[in-house]
Amino acid sequence: MPCEGCMERDNVSTGATMEFLLLGFSELLRLRVLLFLIFLIVHLVTLAGNMMIFVAVVMEPSRPPMLFFLCQLSAIELCYTLVIAPKALLSLVVVEGSTISFLGCAAQMQLFVALGGAECFLLAAMSYDRYVAICQPLRYAAVMSEGLCLRLALICGLGAFAVALGLTAAVFRLPFCQSHRIDHFFCDVPAVLHLACTQSYTPELPLLAACVLLLLLPFLLILVSYVCITVSLLHITSSVGRGKAFSTCISQLAITLLHYGCATSIYIRPKSSYSPARDKVVSLVYTNLTPLMYPLIYSLRNKEIRGILRKMLRRKKISGELGYYQSRDVCVW
Repeated sequence: MPCEGCMERDNVSTGATMEFLLLGFSELLRLRVLLFLIFLIVHLVTLAGNMMIFVAVVMEPSRPPMLFFLCQLSAIELCYTLVIAPKALLSLVVVEGSTISFLGCAAQMQLFVALGGAECFLLAAMSYDRYVAICQPLRYAAVMSEGLCLRLALICGLGAFAVALGLTAAVFRLPFCQSHRIDHFFCDVPAVLHLACTQSYTPELPLLAACVLLLLLPFLLILVSYVCITVSLLHITSSVGRGKAFSTCISQLAITLLHYGCATSIYIRPKSSYSPARDKVVSLVYTNLTPLMYPLIYSLRNKEIRGILRKMLRRKKISGELGYYQSRDVCVW
């Protein structure tokens, strides 16, 4: 049953002129300046780290499949930060909260869900890459061809976009109550669903379907891959060989646990257990610390990434020295 004060939107113009108010961290007035500086530094470091990995891999002439997937992961994290960061920072500048249009809120939700879903699919593709590399090393080059990697990347992006589009359309077709105050720093699905004027569980069905497709399905694929990897590692008699093989998976395992741990606590639960304060804290980790940790984990744990970064810095140093000597020659003449 719709609640009192619902706004039934029977035409596009009503939705186009509607606005939501993102409250953000309006309850933390005394900490606004400190939080703004912390978030700004975190976002800048995140952008710099992911951009560095993205550029380094793109400039590498020969890219193995894992580096190709890392490049795509860095691109997703760059977009992730750009989708969330501006409104989050603005909510700390404006005391009463920042406004966002109906279409702007829908676009932000669509991009956020699509990027998060693409990341889940991509983590599944990366786990399959590790499975082939460890369990079928002789067939690795033939199986993980450039064509397959491109197809997997395309499926990850298009599949996540399609699911996100269906979920966003289902959420914004709901009637909303007169209060358009979203107690969050961006248009997250549970926060917007909380404004829906309905007492039934029907509006949660699209979110449940999206969780099955974007979270549960990739997680099961990752689980199967690592079960097969574990069984294969148990058959390796050499402890050195077993440790070397497992070390190639540690980075992705850490990222997977961090990503799925935060996503599960936010999205896989009934609407009745919605807690704005808890969701904002978990979302801070999910949208700020996780993208920040990706470059750190992969640059420290991945030998290929470290090698590419060293080569890139070496080339930059050499080009700088050449430019210096050329400028000196010009001055002498």
